Amino acid sequence: MLTLAQLAAFLLAAILITASPGPDNLMVLGMGMSRGRRQGIAFGLGCAFGCLSHTLLAVVGVSALVAASPVALTVLQVGGGLYLVWLGWHAVRSSGAARIGTAGDAEQSLARLFLKGCFANAINPKVILFFLSFLPQFVLPANGSAALQLAQLGLVFTLQAAVLFGLLGWFSGAIGAWLQRHPKAGPWLDRGAGVVFIGLGLRLIWAR
Repeated sequence: MLTLAQLAAFLLAAILITASPGPDNLMVLGMGMSRGRRQGIAFGLGCAFGCLSHTLLAVVGVSALVAASPVALTVLQVGGGLYLVWLGWHAVRSSGAARIGTAGDAEQSLARLFLKGCFANAINPKVILFFLSFLPQFVLPANGSAALQLAQLGLVFTLQAAVLFGLLGWFSGAIGAWLQRHPKAGPWLDRGAGVVFIGLGLRLIWAR
């Protein structure tokens, strides 16, 4: 089971990463601004619950590597750490050029928008790599089964993403207007997340 300190550290990092501007939350924001808050919420919840597929891959993949080969696990740790550092470097250097766009023209049901969000998140290879790199950071061998901890961490990440994306869809109009009035806010959110990425990446490489 996750400890309170383990959960708090993971939740803090997950919230900062989820809140930083990126394709998913910009699509949720654009959907809410162009279609309405219910549509934005439906699409955002889909994006959040798409994370469960990445959690499953992380649980199966990391657990298999632990059982099969310590060398393969080391390669995953080093590769994942370097990937997080690379993501962090690009986030720190972000110019905040991401734009809020609409999410399509055709009218769609809330259920279809939810499924569309799930699919968009589930097929994103960058998110798959991110989960394989991010979740193992917070697994503590002393706390028992790595697979169980990964599953719990993935569920926590999904739930906090659902809350944040839901709020983003609900307040999309006000948030969009604020971002347009404060164009310099986006780069600083990116840089904050970038520092977290770099720190986690170096920690993963160093702790192997």
